[in-house]
Amino acid sequence: MKWRIIAVAVSLIPFLLLFTFTPVSPADVFSVGALPFLLSVSAVMVRILLQAYRFRYFINHFIGPNYSTTLKTMNARIAGEFVTQTTPSFIGGEIVRIAWLIKNGVPAGKAAWVATAEIIADVFAGSILAFIAGVVAIFSGGFFIGILVIVVAIPTFGFWFLVVVMSANRNLQLPKFVLKLIKRFLSKEGSDHLISSTNIALADLCKMSRENFTSVNSVKVLSVGMAITFVAFAFQGISFLVLAVPVGHQVGFFQSFMATSASTALSTLPITIGGSGLAELGVWAYITNINTIPDLTDVLNSSQLSVIIAWRIATYHVPLVIMWIALMRITIGKDSIANQIKSKNLDNS
Repeated sequence: MKWRIIAVAVSLIPFLLLFTFTPVSPADVFSVGALPFLLSVSAVMVRILLQAYRFRYFINHFIGPNYSTTLKTMNARIAGEFVTQTTPSFIGGEIVRIAWLIKNGVPAGKAAWVATAEIIADVFAGSILAFIAGVVAIFSGGFFIGILVIVVAIPTFGFWFLVVVMSANRNLQLPKFVLKLIKRFLSKEGSDHLISSTNIALADLCKMSRENFTSVNSVKVLSVGMAITFVAFAFQGISFLVLAVPVGHQVGFFQSFMATSASTALSTLPITIGGSGLAELGVWAYITNINTIPDLTDVLNSSQLSVIIAWRIATYHVPLVIMWIALMRITIGKDSIANQIKSKNLDNS
């Protein structure tokens, strides 16, 4: 857990560098005002809560309503989001949610399917918005940022599209190069157990895929999940809009929506923790409609920079505190994953 704290600290480095080497000061950032800042935080928290509700919605329909309460389920989703937001490419939160589901009695295959359904909703909705944002930018003259957003979104969308298609038609197994890596770093007993349990979970996941992708009701559930995701991403757009308009920037809802969608796509590049720097650069590049590779001086002297930094603090660093509290609730409290494991071991002894 210590490296998570380090990750959060590292995400602050770009701001410290900006405050040190650019004309932007903390006073400039917070000149947006307390009310717009709180509205921005509120908008992004609505996004986070909508994604948490979607997690609960998928569990109710794919597994059943009696595994845990709505509050605990949504808390687990928010806890996993802390891990997601403190790793490159926003990965890792699924592991927390799968572990939480398994410790609540959900079979590994079903737990993995719920996590996969969430990924499908996020990736497909996010990719569609990124493609739309890219096309809109190109038609508006921002060829560079438009093409960049589309190019970045294609591999992620393509990978998960292939996973969906392949898992619905055949059982997936760990590839040979992964098997070699596992056997190289683990003992024979440990590697055999890990490979066997992973392949069983993958087989269960593929079975769930075949069952759900051939079910009209399940496809409807996934469609509703994607609709929730679109609404959640719209609130991400609102989170920038409520900061930009009060300080005089001529930004409408659609442009703000597209800018944050482009920013999210660029943030998935495995370069920085939680997309730090990439998210801010993505919003700036989209709002300014750049047509060539930007010059660093243009970025640092931009009038939008202070608002973009305020937006990043409101929509990333403030929610991280809430996500951290949620994570502590499931890892330290009486209902934590660790305590559930101990209880099950005592029951089995």
